[in-house]
Amino acid sequence: MRTSRAEIGNVPVRRRWETLKLPVDKQTWTGVEPCGARVQLCCNTGRRCPVGQPGLACSIPTRDAKGRVGRVEWSLLLVAKLHRRYRCAPPPVVSEENFLIAPELSFYTSDSMAGLAPEGSQFDARQYDQKMDQVLNQEGEGFISTWEESHETFDAMGLHENLLRGIYAYGFEKPSAIQQRGIVPFCKGLDVIQQAQSGTGKTATFCSGILQQLDYSLVECQALVLAPTRELAQQIEKVMRALGDYLSVKVHACVGGTSVREDQRILQAGVHVVVGTPGRVYDMLRRHSLKPDSIKCFVLDEADEMLSRGFKDQIYDIFQLLPQKLQVGVFSATMPPEALEITRKFMNNPVKILVKRDELTLEGIKQFYVNVDREEWKLDTLCDLYETLAITQSVIFINTRRKVDWLTDKMRARDHTVSATHGDMDQNTRDIIMREFRSGSSRVLITTDLLARGIDVQQVSLVINYDLPTQPENYLHRIGRSGRFGRKGVAINFVVKEDERMLQDIQRFYNTVIEELPNNVADLL
Repeated sequence: MRTSRAEIGNVPVRRRWETLKLPVDKQTWTGVEPCGARVQLCCNTGRRCPVGQPGLACSIPTRDAKGRVGRVEWSLLLVAKLHRRYRCAPPPVVSEENFLIAPELSFYTSDSMAGLAPEGSQFDARQYDQKMDQVLNQEGEGFISTWEESHETFDAMGLHENLLRGIYAYGFEKPSAIQQRGIVPFCKGLDVIQQAQSGTGKTATFCSGILQQLDYSLVECQALVLAPTRELAQQIEKVMRALGDYLSVKVHACVGGTSVREDQRILQAGVHVVVGTPGRVYDMLRRHSLKPDSIKCFVLDEADEMLSRGFKDQIYDIFQLLPQKLQVGVFSATMPPEALEITRKFMNNPVKILVKRDELTLEGIKQFYVNVDREEWKLDTLCDLYETLAITQSVIFINTRRKVDWLTDKMRARDHTVSATHGDMDQNTRDIIMREFRSGSSRVLITTDLLARGIDVQQVSLVINYDLPTQPENYLHRIGRSGRFGRKGVAINFVVKEDERMLQDIQRFYNTVIEELPNNVADLL
């Protein structure tokens, strides 16, 4: 094989496509979408033909200079990693038979950029942190500063009282690592780059920062959040609405697959925050249904995934329609050079918040999940387990204090002996309950995440997540951090349909597999 030396640097840009003339056939053109996931062939009739899905190998018909018909093998259809400023594609490779072969390009690969571990891979958290830190330090030198200030409680962050009420009502007891460092700079109006794995509390971080800064007397869009998928955008909307419940915040999700007219109606009625996918948000801006005049905060969530999905041009188009004075937040699991390019174009002296992960270990713990069709069936499922297993000592985790009290009453009504503790109890009462539990006089403890990091009971053989944690990092604190309870034993997770994404996040975050609970679970204890 040889590399073609055809000049392709000065090619015109048509709409969102880069056009590139094939050196082996002057009648054939190919279009490569910048940061996109599809490669298409455009023949001299101007017709565009899709040739494959991301990551799949396929071939397309073409002709050589003598008019012979052949097939071009495209082995990598992720993204053409284009030259600087994405103005041309890299030189193609031509086979000895004079057929064009797609250059071996990569956008996100484990060799070029450490990212989320694909299924079945051995993910090295330390290597991930080192590589990401190295990239940020090299690419961002002289441009990005590091934010070190940390707050161990939400109360110490100077947040509105009603925002704090929403945070605690949502089930948060103590801020996660990224929330301890990430909420305050965002509240201060600084441009922020926050790099941490999916599910570490990034969503609540920027939601809290946005809610803190809104002028609630002005019912106009003041914050715009972009996400790569409809599901994630709708999830962010729910979190924003829940945290802002006592602030009467108006939030709307603009995503594809929903009614355009309904979006227009809601936006024209007035909202404080818009969360959406780039395509629908740009459409609403173009139709003037979403008015950008009052927008003062712009957030890109999962920025690396948005780039890999081909949204770069749309992000640029949206940004050009926003006001000049704008706070920008970029949240990303990885920070590849393409994401740093966005930061240089959009951001003003951003601060970097990089939270390195602890050395995580779940060794010695057998993890299972139980599919529960409805939330109200969890109680019966728990009682079935209680009667099936000869439980010696166990901890049941719930996400909210109110639900702890509810479950405790229900279990006692069914003649099960349980203890309960949570943050609303005074310290003396909590100490008494914990002493009883440690001594073994109390066998089952129902609690919230508040105590997940503080319980150290060697006899605990079973941890039940009645509710999955709201943040994957709390999963570790609940079931197995070294030197804490639950180092050996069984963890059982109750999963309703709404929890499926969180279960996937937990497995990805810890590079572990959680299997369905087998029938012989009693033998595992």
